[in-house]
Amino acid sequence: QVQLGESGGGLVQAGDSLRLSCTASRRTFSNDIIGWFRQAPGTEREFVAAISRSGGTYYADSVKGRFTISRDNAKNTVYLQMNSLNPEDTAVYYCAVSIRAVITLRATDYTSWGQGTQVTVSS
Repeated sequence: QVQLGESGGGLVQAGDSLRLSCTASRRTFSNDIIGWFRQAPGTEREFVAAISRSGGTYYADSVKGRFTISRDNAKNTVYLQMNSLNPEDTAVYYCAVSIRAVITLRATDYTSWGQGTQVTVSS
């Protein structure tokens, strides 16, 4: 079973950028849909973005135009470039592998969750 690990989080100011990485171990995930989710304290885990094996993407309305998801199959890594960050983006960010053949937004359609990386945006 694939194991995922996230990195790249940190403390930034509003308007700054960060790039998160999601790297797979134990097997490649080039044929999988990979999703990014986030969870702020006291809230449910919410969909952020996903990318299909062919490179098709889908974004939550709240991040559309600011975040970009991409993948480098040679490095077995999926990235989440986050620009124009604002305090509402503060959360723990997770990546996961979809169990579906098409991109979906439900966290229950994803598995092999990483440990998460904290993103904190100060105003």
